[in-house]
Amino acid sequence: MATATPLNSLREEQQIMSTLVDVLKQEQQLLVAAEMEGMPAITTKKNTLVTQMTMLSAQRHRALGRAGYPAEEAGMDAWVAASGADAREAATLWRALLQHTREAKELNRINGMLINKQMNHTQAALQALRPAHAAPNNFYGPGGMSTTLPRSRGFLAG
Repeated sequence: MATATPLNSLREEQQIMSTLVDVLKQEQQLLVAAEMEGMPAITTKKNTLVTQMTMLSAQRHRALGRAGYPAEEAGMDAWVAASGADAREAATLWRALLQHTREAKELNRINGMLINKQMNHTQAALQALRPAHAAPNNFYGPGGMSTTLPRSRGFLAG
């Protein structure tokens, strides 16, 4: 069995983060086109990828700690500098992971704004369908006219 090193996890993290960026771009396309039918599948993919990233990051942190470095993101720079023969690959992967992470955060921020815009649009459309004087218990009757249901006084047991 191969020794767990930060590099082992880093390879997989970079690949998964790249995939997450692609999924966030797909999400953005759906949001811009207002194609909400595809959103549940995108959300499932994102959740799976984020879970994988969390596990791999924890694995990398443990490997850093075992190698004598701070078991956090800050420990990666020192580990990369001292990683010997793997230094070039480690540095390239680490930079790519950081770049993909920044890109994913920005895409996520923009997608959040698009979701809020979509929600505001939906709320405005729903509000436009309600009569201005409508009470919360107004309904349309069989003739299509708005009707108010009597307020219930509740049930009193005596």
